[in-house]
Amino acid sequence: MAGKNKKSSFGPGFLVTAAFIGPGTVTSCSLAGAKFGYALIYALVFATITTLILQEMSGRLSLGSGSDLGQSLREYTQNWLAKLMVIILTLSSITLGCAAYEAGNIIGGSLGLEMVTSIPRIIWVALISLFAVFILSRKKYKLVEKFLIFFVFLMSISFLTTFIIVKPNLVSVLKGMTPSFPKNSLYLVLALVGTTVVPYNLFLHSSAVKEKWHLKENLKDLRKDLLLSICLGGIISAAIVVTSAVAFYEKGILLEKGAQMAHQLRPLFGSFTNLLFGIGFFAAGMSSAITAPYAAAFASSGILGWKGGQNSKAFRAVWFGVILIGFIISCFNLNPIAVIIFAQVANGLILPVASIFLLVMLNNSQKMGDLANNLKQNILGVLIILIVSSLGIWNIVKLFI
Repeated sequence: MAGKNKKSSFGPGFLVTAAFIGPGTVTSCSLAGAKFGYALIYALVFATITTLILQEMSGRLSLGSGSDLGQSLREYTQNWLAKLMVIILTLSSITLGCAAYEAGNIIGGSLGLEMVTSIPRIIWVALISLFAVFILSRKKYKLVEKFLIFFVFLMSISFLTTFIIVKPNLVSVLKGMTPSFPKNSLYLVLALVGTTVVPYNLFLHSSAVKEKWHLKENLKDLRKDLLLSICLGGIISAAIVVTSAVAFYEKGILLEKGAQMAHQLRPLFGSFTNLLFGIGFFAAGMSSAITAPYAAAFASSGILGWKGGQNSKAFRAVWFGVILIGFIISCFNLNPIAVIIFAQVANGLILPVASIFLLVMLNNSQKMGDLANNLKQNILGVLIILIVSSLGIWNIVKLFI
């Protein structure tokens, strides 16, 4: 029995890691390393710590109250007008945001496979979309969990081994943990934080914790899972920055084309670089292509109060709709910029709102019991809310500058 419990100690946190280590993260980290060397590593350190704190809060909410974040939002708001606004804002951010990002995930995964085969991208777009539908249609949380843990492991091995082989200057890496803003680097700082700290992961993790654990005693499992998975995700992201810095920045080579990103793995894979980087890029796209629609379905289900969980038709309709929209944008080369801008604006609003709500709920000792926040957790929570609110507002402002 003990062995069984040990096996079940990991899972929800890896869904979060698989969600944020997508094509966007690989690209942003590669650009950060190629353009600014190790200087922006601090942004990933901050993003990883912030993600750890927020995801611990969202998971603890589920353990303490028995409701996930979506359900708690719906139940807490009593005024019908306020409830309607919360529902519209959250659903627009999560569902449409996930649909916009799904297109990027599908395209990223297909580009990875296109690097290593002569098969047209459109074929891979269709196959990736169908595979995502197949995995989610199984309606088995454990299957999704194991599948995504495998892809996180695959990406970890590639970049961490390369990190060791290229032998970066560790003093320079440590200096990169000190905040600095080289000229024209702000957009990449925001990108590195934005691809790691995303609102839909709060809903995804909260729902996944509710699916997996049901006792307050599981708090230790939750924290152990998050510490391992989120820190691993942060280390992978930092390793991508470092390998890119060694491959491009230190050699004075400009990173101008996506296919060039594979060069940072050449010290490890040699002549097999393009093949294995293509597979890794596919892994990043595929893992995120599963978590985005999964998160949208969980969030919509909780906020609208649907019964039946993953077996309900409405739940399946949401994740299928997200994949379908992503497929259409990917397939017909439609310009997703307008949708992505809307998603960024909505996400910039919903992250502070969700963070404030988490803090309020975690101070409700009647609902949370002994899992309610203490003074130290409240101070951390307030600091995080101030920072993510500032980032959210700036993310909105920069779209119109």
